[in-house]
Formats: sequence, structure tokens, C-alpha cells
Amino acid sequence: MHKDLCKILITGEEISKRVKEIAAQITKDYEGEEVLVVGILRGAVVFYSELVKEIDLDLRFDFMSVSSYGDGTVSSGEVKIIKDISQPIAGLNVIIVEDIIDTGNTLKNLKKLLLTRNPKSLKICSLLDKPSRRKVELEGDYVGFVVPDEFVVGYGLDYQEKYRNIPDVGVLKPEIYQN
Repeated sequence: MHKDLCKILITGEEISKRVKEIAAQITKDYEGEEVLVVGILRGAVVFYSELVKEIDLDLRFDFMSVSSYGDGTVSSGEVKIIKDISQPIAGLNVIIVEDIIDTGNTLKNLKKLLLTRNPKSLKICSLLDKPSRRKVELEGDYVGFVVPDEFVVGYGLDYQEKYRNIPDVGVLKPEIYQN
């Protein structure tokens, strides 16, 4: 266990198994169709890369970078698009791949924006869901794990750009992020 974690919530092996299950469900749901898989940079990169390898469909890849946290631990509520997708999505099946659904503000705003571009379908796939922190009505269509209201890092999730490369999802020691 990394020295800055107080516990491991989800092991890399558990994540790998669940990623395969989600990919199988997406493959079944979109059988015979093409899907544009939009990864949300940077947190979702690890999950995204493992997920797309397991989906047995014709896929297009794209990425967006959005921010509502800055360097903090609490969402500011203001969502900024830093990098938009690079292709039109009208008439396409689109799956947004995110690391965690927390307050829901970022994804709700992102979903609202992308729906104005007339995709055939738009779904959300998230490795983690923290429903205890939800501030808006929003649910993921494909969710890996529900986690408690603790500060989680690893498997792409960070605190001040650190800990993304931990192969598990763990709880960061409070003394690391509390001033």
C-alpha cells in the first residue's frame, strides 16, 4: 500500500474484473453499432484505456478536458471546458467515460452541452460513483463501483496531480489534503 493511503478500497484485480463486465454490457447494448467513446482527461485515462480494449465494437476515440476542481478537493460548481471533442457527434452513439461521479455538476453540464449537438444516444460510464455527495439529479448508465464519502485516489484519480499511477483505488490520509 502506498505510504499516503490509509486503506485500499478496490484492488486492481477487482477493477480489472469489473471493467470487463462493463465492456461486455456495452458490447451487448450497442451490438452492430458504432460508438464514439469520449474520455474525460486526465482522471479517466487509465479506466478509459482498459475499458476500450475490452469493448468488441467499432469504436471512435475522442477526449475532452473539463475542470470544476482546480487544485482543490471541493468542486467549485463552475465547469470549464478546457479541451472540446474534435469531431461532430450528430447522429452518433456517444459514451462519456469519467473516473468518478461526485457532486454530478460537471457531468450534468457536460451532458447538457453534448445533447445540444444531437447525438443518436448519450450515456455516462464511470469507474466510481459517490452518490452521498450528489448535488444534482444524475446517474451513470454504466458504473463500476459505489464508494463512500472519502477522498479516493489511484487508478487515474489524483490529488494535486499525484497518485494517478497507483493500480488500486485507495483512501488518501486526511493529513495529506487537510491544512
